Amino acid sequence: MNEQATKTRAYHVVGTPRPKVDAYGKVTGRALYADDIMLPRMLYGRLLRSPHPHARIISIDTHRALDLPGVVAIITGEDLPQKFGILPSSQDEYALAIDKVRYVGDPVAAIAALDPETLDEAIKLIHVEYEVLPALMSIEEALAHPDVKINDEARIGNIHKSVSYEFGDMEAGFAEADYIREDWLFYEGNNHAPIEEHACVASWEPNPSDPVGGKLTLWSSTQTPHYVHREVSKVLKLPQSHVRIIAPNIGGGFGGKSDPFSHEICACELSRRTGRPVKISCTREEVFLTHRGRHPVKMWIKTGVKKDGTLTAMHFRSFLDGGAYGSYGVATTYYTGALQTVTYKLPCYKFEGMRIFTNKPPCGPKRGHGTTQPRFAVEVHLDKIAHDLGLDPVEFRQHNLIEPYTRTVNGLRVTSCALDKCLKEVVERSGWKEKRSKQASNLNGQSSPIRRGLGLAASSYICGAGKPIYWNDMPHSAVQIRLDRGGGVTVYCGSTDIGQGSTSVLAYIVAEELGIQPEHIHLETADTTLTPVDLGSYSSRVTFMAGNAAIAAARKLREQLLTVAAERLKVPVEHLEAADNHIYDERDPGVSLPFVKVVQLAEARFGALVSAGSYTPPEGIHGDYKGAGVGPSPAYSYSTCVAQVAVDVETGELVVEKLWLAHDIGQSINPLLVAGQVEGGAYMGYGEAVMEQQVFRKGLHKIPSLLDYKLATTLDTPEIETILVEEPDNEGPFGGKEAGQGPLNPVIPAIANAVFAAVGVRIDATPITPDKILQALKDASSTRAVRPQVPPIKAPSPWPTRLITWTPPEEMLQIETNGTNGTVVRVPEKGGVA
Repeated sequence: MNEQATKTRAYHVVGTPRPKVDAYGKVTGRALYADDIMLPRMLYGRLLRSPHPHARIISIDTHRALDLPGVVAIITGEDLPQKFGILPSSQDEYALAIDKVRYVGDPVAAIAALDPETLDEAIKLIHVEYEVLPALMSIEEALAHPDVKINDEARIGNIHKSVSYEFGDMEAGFAEADYIREDWLFYEGNNHAPIEEHACVASWEPNPSDPVGGKLTLWSSTQTPHYVHREVSKVLKLPQSHVRIIAPNIGGGFGGKSDPFSHEICACELSRRTGRPVKISCTREEVFLTHRGRHPVKMWIKTGVKKDGTLTAMHFRSFLDGGAYGSYGVATTYYTGALQTVTYKLPCYKFEGMRIFTNKPPCGPKRGHGTTQPRFAVEVHLDKIAHDLGLDPVEFRQHNLIEPYTRTVNGLRVTSCALDKCLKEVVERSGWKEKRSKQASNLNGQSSPIRRGLGLAASSYICGAGKPIYWNDMPHSAVQIRLDRGGGVTVYCGSTDIGQGSTSVLAYIVAEELGIQPEHIHLETADTTLTPVDLGSYSSRVTFMAGNAAIAAARKLREQLLTVAAERLKVPVEHLEAADNHIYDERDPGVSLPFVKVVQLAEARFGALVSAGSYTPPEGIHGDYKGAGVGPSPAYSYSTCVAQVAVDVETGELVVEKLWLAHDIGQSINPLLVAGQVEGGAYMGYGEAVMEQQVFRKGLHKIPSLLDYKLATTLDTPEIETILVEEPDNEGPFGGKEAGQGPLNPVIPAIANAVFAAVGVRIDATPITPDKILQALKDASSTRAVRPQVPPIKAPSPWPTRLITWTPPEEMLQIETNGTNGTVVRVPEKGGVA
């Protein structure tokens, strides 16, 4: 169900439900994915991966494999000695391991052969001699054995990154509290499980007259062609001008295709060595072994609150199991603490985060990057506080909501915020008060083993990161538009559509500005040679940033079109409107010109009609302390969820019957796509809450296949009622904000809180499985002391990093937001520092 809680002004294209512009090709199978690409003389490649979680490489013998007929080339780590990584601070991976392997699946050699069958034989003939080393498979083990060094990038022992920040007077904040509570919680890691596995095709085009020797093209299933372009160029020591990265159709990413990967680099090098195209398609097991999924995180929270529910201080600690390499881990560590202040007013806040290397596949970003785990912890923790103090969990949250157009205690600028409206919507739609009243009156079918309960949670998320991965002053996104004299419109943008519909959004936005239909627009995207730079599809940035860039480019052309139309129609420009493939006098729509005629007039006047627009987040949206670059965003979206569950107290079976999910979208560019994204987030959050987990035994992934890794099906997924709350944001394209990641975050804690409402026990670790529920019920009924569900971690003391304290200066309290029309809106500060 999709309903809009509020309505904004009507547009011709924006705000109307429409199919994706690429829908037909995808549903008919015409869309081309990386594994579909077949080139003349193409070879097939594969990576030999380590069977050990931790071992030193003594030797690699490839002679027998090279002698096998059909094998064309084999490379090892010595052939690619340049380290790489997505973050400049975590350049800690080799395309092929050189000194040692650090997880089961770490690649050690790459083969190119005439056919896949030859690869099957050849890979068995490569002999690798290992010296097996102790494997550290958990946060606790890695902290307890600092002498067993997993990654040389670790600063102390196996600690990859540790941060400590304090905002406000924490001692005074806790002293002001009437009640203080502490909790430990744990969020299990899980995998993205996209329908399409990772795949790529590399093609080296030799050119003896070129001093470099040729040019390289790589087609890859990637969310970040710009960053793959950078890393391939670096590792292969090729000028970036000689490397072209193309992202074809992508069959899902969810963050799992945001890193540069070994198979991409190896395919490129094998192609360069053989002079033939090389395809490497990962198996499903390899997708699980490559991973980059959600970090397992242990969290400790201490919060002070007054009797009336006012929060006075929060101290939050996170311990991240990062796996063997850095990936996005430094950013993830910051994200686990940076955004607590964006949802609720916190006058005092302290965050300590620590990422630890373990002998598992490296973890990275997954939908809701770094914020999903702490959102679960904070919302369950606050629900406990409300219960302890006898406060209504809805009123408790409403009392502490962040206000729009304000600054947080850690210096983040908040623009629009419809969180209060989202709360009111889910409470009303779910019948919260009536159903909770029945539960309190013991009218919940106590004679039956089935108990029902409602739980609630709120959350926030970013609309793109305020800083790029490599800090610079260049735009984060750019769009070019070309009009031809036949009325054709071509839009060029480097963004990658990973299924979320970002390419369609570009078409809607340009169509709205130029007054044409989206179907009339041709789109060229995600090609580093043809399109301007876009930093990638991550952090829910594409609609917001590429959308603003598209508006900037389209308005330059619109101005030219209206100028010549005004002259021909003898109508003032300010009275002209563009819609339905015409430019017309809004006072007398019969006075009009077809779009194609206006284009011809404009080309005759101005020459070739080409324009470019770009977007860079505004300055001053964050503090000036080290680490302030993670967390700021040009705008934040907000979501709330109510979950209704049924729990069988005899079997522990948990059924999520319905989810009510309200999302602050700003302005829907296409409400049909927004609802799909919200429901997709709800589905994924439900799966993470009740079943998904990436677990290991004796160094091996226990369930590296979709036959064993539990994913929710359509039969499992609960009914979802989606509520779009539209309150346009001055910064967003036509007021729009993100919808791809934020709606996932409140679902997991809402389900956890609903379980407590149903059966009176807390499950403080995900996933919430029947065995955990039964154990909690057993512990609650036992006369013995209840054991902690999530044992504390013995952290190094003192915290191994410098404490940073910071308070926003007075000049930061004046909030400025930049509208898409270039105007600056100054909004008085409401209530000082939040």
